[in-house]
Amino acid sequence: MPLQQALELAAERGLDLVEVAPQMSPVVCRLMDYGRFKYEQSKRERESRRKQRGMEIKELKIRPRIDDHDFEVKVRAVRRFLEEGNKVKLTVMFRGREILRPEMGAEVLKRLVERMSVLGVVEQEPRVEGRNMVMLLAPRPARGEKEKGEKEKVYAQDENASRG
Repeated sequence: MPLQQALELAAERGLDLVEVAPQMSPVVCRLMDYGRFKYEQSKRERESRRKQRGMEIKELKIRPRIDDHDFEVKVRAVRRFLEEGNKVKLTVMFRGREILRPEMGAEVLKRLVERMSVLGVVEQEPRVEGRNMVMLLAPRPARGEKEKGEKEKVYAQDENASRG
């Protein structure tokens, strides 16, 4: 219909004439309440931003000569961080002459990675930074039912290890 007739129709109904496809011939327009449309669009965007959550990096500090029980506590903390979808920065702190035995720190990190192999993946290999050895774990992307069964098996093993 002609532009003037469309504008009169929109004014008569109390709506706006909105250009939908300007590249078409003839140009495609639509009758709508443009203010309401913009409001609902911004509301949808706000909702999607609210559901989105950025990934945080949680840091966990460990000593190279950590006791078994303390190690189990750290494993539970790492598990919780990975399940929440956060990355975990593992730092082994060396004091005094411990720095002469970096393989002890590497062994602790290796044990922790073995325990978390189902939940996380190594994003950054262990490297020495001054008196610390640093490594980064990232959550493993979910793949479905098979992985759930593997996680449950690991949880059962962890429970048995912490009891015995």
